[in-house]
Amino acid sequence: MEENKSEKFGVGEGPPFRLAVLASHPIQYQAPLFRSLSVRPDIELHVFFCCRFGLDRYMDPGFEVSFSWDIPLIDGYPRTFLNNLSLVPNPSHFWGLVNPGIVTPILRGGFDAIWIHGWSFATNLIAWAAASITRLPILLRCETNGLSEPIGLKGALKRLILSTFFSKVAGFLAIGTSNTTFYKSYGIPDKRIFLTPYTVDNLFFFNRAQALHDKKRLLREKQGIPPDLPVILFCGKFHHNKRPFDLLKAYTLMNGRPTASLVFVGDGPLRSEMEHFVADKHLRNVCFLGFKNQQEMPTCYALADLLVLPSSSEPWGLVLNEAMCNGLPIIASDRVGAVADLVRNGVNGYTYPVGDIEVLTERMQQIVGNEDARLEMGNRSRAIINRWGIEESVQGVLQSFEWIRSCWRQ
Repeated sequence: MEENKSEKFGVGEGPPFRLAVLASHPIQYQAPLFRSLSVRPDIELHVFFCCRFGLDRYMDPGFEVSFSWDIPLIDGYPRTFLNNLSLVPNPSHFWGLVNPGIVTPILRGGFDAIWIHGWSFATNLIAWAAASITRLPILLRCETNGLSEPIGLKGALKRLILSTFFSKVAGFLAIGTSNTTFYKSYGIPDKRIFLTPYTVDNLFFFNRAQALHDKKRLLREKQGIPPDLPVILFCGKFHHNKRPFDLLKAYTLMNGRPTASLVFVGDGPLRSEMEHFVADKHLRNVCFLGFKNQQEMPTCYALADLLVLPSSSEPWGLVLNEAMCNGLPIIASDRVGAVADLVRNGVNGYTYPVGDIEVLTERMQQIVGNEDARLEMGNRSRAIINRWGIEESVQGVLQSFEWIRSCWRQ
């Protein structure tokens, strides 16, 4: 019988733990975790959203396309939308979310803790101040990996502000190893850090991967991709920090040794320039599939043999999680936050120094040119991600509850 991993740890006897969550807006990756927490009898969850961004069709400035998410974002858990008083409402900058209404539920005293996502918005600091005054325990979860920290005066100012913020935090919900190291660099002890892995809905991607397992050739033919060539895949925004040109240059250096296809999924401001590069270099077997919504992504992974993420700045890189659920080997730069936990060199893929095109080319050739190794690496990717899912995140949250109940401010 398969072990029910969500039953490994509970918050003990007594009333349910009452948790308030402050979230900027409905996010496709957070909703499955909120639902998993909400169904537990030992938790009373309530999510407070700062705005409705993402629920309706909108223009994404990164992808430069208009779309609405094709999966449910607010079903299956209690939630409240706070009134946003910002003059320029948008969850992309500090003053874009100003929601003083979060103070009311904090002052009412109906929660055992409040979970705050980072410190990038005015509302987060409002909630931090109100919780500190009322001595409501704060749980902090952020994406910062410490791989590209500011230096000089800016770095010193950041340390000063965050040190003050962190001193009031009861528990740190670490999304992975690099995030944990970042907290420890501020002197946070191990006992206050709880691993809550950054995840996607693994079950969704596992099921879709299984359903599409024998359709690789058909999916390629539908997109005009040569069915018999290995496919190197990029998924993301065509933006400078994602460094898609590094992948194009590495593909050029491969020079058909071995022959492979290169598929780009996504869109963004660099697309026209990338297409011109392909034309100028007379590159063959390069395909642009455009932006794909969540329900469409599994078919993109199903037609591929390798995922490459060459970003120069990537707090985590959830595209790695998705690709690994679909049994793909991974190549990622050393500036991707997820590599410390998800990419094991020579096991399920490789890391390389960001911007080093020659090393990237070599790594691509190693995987693309060896079908047996490629398949074995893909199987190992699937095994690694099977232990890095929502169930493990739930366990980390539960452990933080136990810490608050038994140790914090005792």
